[in-house]
Amino acid sequence: MWRLIFSLLLAFATWGQTTHPILAVGSPAPDFSLPGVDGKIHRLADYAASPVLVVVFTCNHCPIAQMYEERIQQLETDYGHRGVAIVAIQPNDPKAIRIDELDSSDISDSLDEMKIRVEYKHLHYPYLYDGETQSVTRAYGPQATPHVFVFDKDRKLRYEGRMDNSYRKEMVNTQDARNAIDALLANREVSLTHTGVFGCSTKWQEKSASRIEALRKIEEQPVKVEMATAGDLMRLRQNPSKHMVLISFWATWCGSCIDEFGDFQDTFQMYKNRDLELVTVSANMPDEKSSVLRMLEKKHATSRNLLFDSNDTAALQTAFDPIWESAVPYTVLIDAAGKVLYKNLGTVDMLELRRTILANLPSDYIGFNHYWQAGSAQEQPVKSGGR
Repeated sequence: MWRLIFSLLLAFATWGQTTHPILAVGSPAPDFSLPGVDGKIHRLADYAASPVLVVVFTCNHCPIAQMYEERIQQLETDYGHRGVAIVAIQPNDPKAIRIDELDSSDISDSLDEMKIRVEYKHLHYPYLYDGETQSVTRAYGPQATPHVFVFDKDRKLRYEGRMDNSYRKEMVNTQDARNAIDALLANREVSLTHTGVFGCSTKWQEKSASRIEALRKIEEQPVKVEMATAGDLMRLRQNPSKHMVLISFWATWCGSCIDEFGDFQDTFQMYKNRDLELVTVSANMPDEKSSVLRMLEKKHATSRNLLFDSNDTAALQTAFDPIWESAVPYTVLIDAAGKVLYKNLGTVDMLELRRTILANLPSDYIGFNHYWQAGSAQEQPVKSGGR
């Protein structure tokens, strides 16, 4: 009976889904002509002279894929002088990625965002974009990012699967992709031709409806504003919630505040499932509450939203931060222990802020945090700018 129940549940879970089979071992390499982060079009024929071609389907947003960026780079370093061609392809349709699926990334998977990641991490291997049509991705059938395909000199597939056995470097003891490359360079048969892959599932175009539905649910959530006393702001600075909290001081009359307000809401939606809290604090006068609420509703501000309860804005500012004397936007990121990780007076560099959040958010594996620490904005000094 339990087998029947399991079969029914499995059938229900997969009903209506399109399958994407993996390219069979022995198959010729499907052709491609894709734009790269270098601004050029890359074609399969461009790599015809290489004795081995390695195609890695990977992406920006997946934390497992992030753990393999350095390893892909090392593959090119170790094998490039032997003529092996390493090509990475981003397979995901950005329109099929829900915002909460960006909980481990500063950006999504568009071509422009791929360029940002390459610059941030100083990557040099070809990184191509197939998110527009996914025609190449459908031909190869990667199940997750990363997924490696190794072709011989005749461009027949000889290995597909994982790069190695663990995203944690200290636990790697099986170099599956390297073993396949070494065998082909030595004119030997590849002994292991397939391994299972692990990582984030490929985001096929069919999933775009899920993203639209998730956005609809966000827009349907209620938007509220609370009056905040000096005591409330003092407690906010002490952070009794014991979660990381991002605090954005703004006002309806501040153009730069309004311009970046949506980015703060997006950041909140990206990381809220990892216990990031966002609190917006309007520096408007109390009798301007109706206009503040209209702006919050326009921006779908589902965060906790506060408004100064007094016309004495200087006293309220001092209650939160005695050395903050004027100007909004003013942004502060506080960790669970009450330590200020980031603060900025003026327009925020959103990538810098997100990377600081990711470097410090609790995670299952400390390597995920270390990935972001190289470029994080730890204990930033107050910057001026904006109004």
